[in-house]
Amino acid sequence: MPKTPSDPLVRARLHGPTMGTRWSVLCDADPALDQAALQHALAAAVQQVDRQMSPWKPGSDLMRLNRAAPDEWVALPPEITTVLARALKVARDSGGAFDPTVGALVNAWGFGAARDAPEAAAIRAATQATHRPAHQRLELDLANGRVRKHAPLQLDLCGIAKGYAVDRMSDVLRQHGVNHALAALDGELRALGNQADGQPWAVALESPIAGLRSAHGVLELQELAVATSGDYRHFMQVGSERLAHTMDPHRAAPVRGDVASVTVLTPTCMDADAWATALLVAGPGEGLALARRLGLEALFLLRRAGGLVELGLGRFAARSASPGG
Repeated sequence: MPKTPSDPLVRARLHGPTMGTRWSVLCDADPALDQAALQHALAAAVQQVDRQMSPWKPGSDLMRLNRAAPDEWVALPPEITTVLARALKVARDSGGAFDPTVGALVNAWGFGAARDAPEAAAIRAATQATHRPAHQRLELDLANGRVRKHAPLQLDLCGIAKGYAVDRMSDVLRQHGVNHALAALDGELRALGNQADGQPWAVALESPIAGLRSAHGVLELQELAVATSGDYRHFMQVGSERLAHTMDPHRAAPVRGDVASVTVLTPTCMDADAWATALLVAGPGEGLALARRLGLEALFLLRRAGGLVELGLGRFAARSASPGG
């Protein structure tokens, strides 16, 4: 039967594998929506990001740039140059807490494709390399779609690419006429509008406990993106020490401290992803001051002797700073 204006929207669930994890979409859509076509378009958008920006695929555009000699212009697709430009802006604004040029450190500490355990010689080499700010070592010519390095460096976009992939999924949903949806990839999510019944999308804030998947709380999203960075899901055990996968560029080592996780709300998931990483690296003192100065909405979960303590800004400020949350 032809659709009439009174036809209710129907709930659809779409998902697929990517980047060593899964993407998913929950949406309220027109019953006439071609879900197979939407599934294909969503998968293609995410796969394009992976194909361009993966540090694990030797043929990716990112790895092509990593192999290029200093001062050699490299032509790149607009998607990756968009992400590089945003990564450099967040790097500048965060005082280097977010740094897309930490690829050598990621590999040296065993979190990249090069090795699966820390290697002392590689760590020394990465640490001793001249480390100017990222925006001084990488030049973007957006008008002509090209990039060049001004020093030997290895780029890693894992702190921003998944968020960008969620934004691309959101674009695809809009293009297919879907205005009520929740798109997710790993810990990055973006809500389009609200649910069809007018309620916001409810999203669990994960408890930062290694090996345990449980909710610390619930966030309500409406036309908003959220990302969380922490030290409790992707880490490596070396003897008695647990090494987080996020690199602190100032220490040239995995991030360490009492911040268990940082959750950030922004209009785009790319920004939420990058800023969650930056604030985790910056820590509760500098990070909270930075977030306050930039007007970011952020929630820090800190490990204290009595349990977890919350420090929040923006809509998170109403949450009391108390053990347990």
